[in-house]
Amino acid sequence: MTTAPPAPPAPTPSPTIAPLEGHRPGSRAYRRTLLGLAAGGLANFSLLYYVQPLLPQVAAHFDVSAGASAQVLSVTTAAMAVALLAVGPVADRFGRVEVMRWSLLASGVLGLASAFAPTWGSLLVLRGLAGVALAGLPAVALAYLREEMHPGAHARANAAYIAGTAVGGAVGRLVPGPLAALGGWTLATEVLSVTTLLAAVALWAFVPRSARFTPRPLRLGSVLTGTASAFRDPVVALLCAVGFASMGTFVGVYNAVAFRLEAPPFSLGHAVTLVYLAYPVGIVTPSVAQLLARRRGRGPAAVTGLVLLAVGVAVTVPSSVVAVVAGLGILTVGFFCAHSLVSGWAVDRAHRQGRGTAQASSAYLFAYYVGSAVMGAVATHVWEDAGWAGVVGLATTTTAVAVAAAAVAARLDRQPLDQRGRVADR
Repeated sequence: MTTAPPAPPAPTPSPTIAPLEGHRPGSRAYRRTLLGLAAGGLANFSLLYYVQPLLPQVAAHFDVSAGASAQVLSVTTAAMAVALLAVGPVADRFGRVEVMRWSLLASGVLGLASAFAPTWGSLLVLRGLAGVALAGLPAVALAYLREEMHPGAHARANAAYIAGTAVGGAVGRLVPGPLAALGGWTLATEVLSVTTLLAAVALWAFVPRSARFTPRPLRLGSVLTGTASAFRDPVVALLCAVGFASMGTFVGVYNAVAFRLEAPPFSLGHAVTLVYLAYPVGIVTPSVAQLLARRRGRGPAAVTGLVLLAVGVAVTVPSSVVAVVAGLGILTVGFFCAHSLVSGWAVDRAHRQGRGTAQASSAYLFAYYVGSAVMGAVATHVWEDAGWAGVVGLATTTTAVAVAAAAVAARLDRQPLDQRGRVADR
């Protein structure tokens, strides 16, 4: 009698290639992916928003009005929003990781160039081009996580990435002031641009190539209509409205508050940067939001965050630095609570409906950055014309729109989260 030779041992999955079920929490690939994407999110959002606390200095340097100065942020977010329409289909053709790598590299180079812009017009052109480059990472990061992570880890991975973007927002608002005090707004630009280039290196080194991604042909029609098709789903369309209104409120208040705190009775000057210490509270908010969503449901949790956003706006009304800092802190918590839930919700909804996740992510972010560009610029003009009372009225109105859209979306997509943060089937 002969016996069959023993079967060869099953190959051990490579740490850089996702197994069939995706990267699990605790694995080396999972940790490296989150580290690389968190670094990318940090750099991406710090380079995008670092001009916000410097708007008064930029206005003085280029001799433009307070309302016009907001263009240096709005032109970037507007260009980013338009670029998002094409990034989804491009990423479907050339790969998620490749798009994210080149996005950070190009935006860092353009950021450095903007530090040497000789005129206001050239600065706006360079910031607009940087917005196009910056679109690559946020447009596909959530889709990449949805494809490469284990199903039970999606919510946790999304929260970690959003926390990285929150750190980037905090860095972009806290670091520029001290740097500008040392070497003007150009020094802040140079430092944050180099940081973005270093983040590109980190993403290149740590984030594995997609293992569960199938390239699709790039057609002109898909570039023009691929992202727009996501709006056909009423739930995704409503979630995009939430992104527009909540981000518009958030950026509008932060844009205008810099001018308010430099004017009497505050007259803080460079010390205005200290008020942005309220921002880092947003770093831990995504994880807390996920816990709240598991207990109360994703819709009610998102509405809770939006209500906090409105409360934060109201708290800033008194002419007190303490009240302004407290209000900005509450506003930041509410915003990141809502954004961390709604951004992942839109992608998950598309996945459950058999639609493109990259397109849904791009559609949400398109609305999100259009809200930033439009309402950020409007808020500074409202500040010039109607003071802080006008800004509060504008912010309260847009937040009310966000609450209504989130409530209707929850009613149309009423599926509770299970204990692992996934949408449970009924």
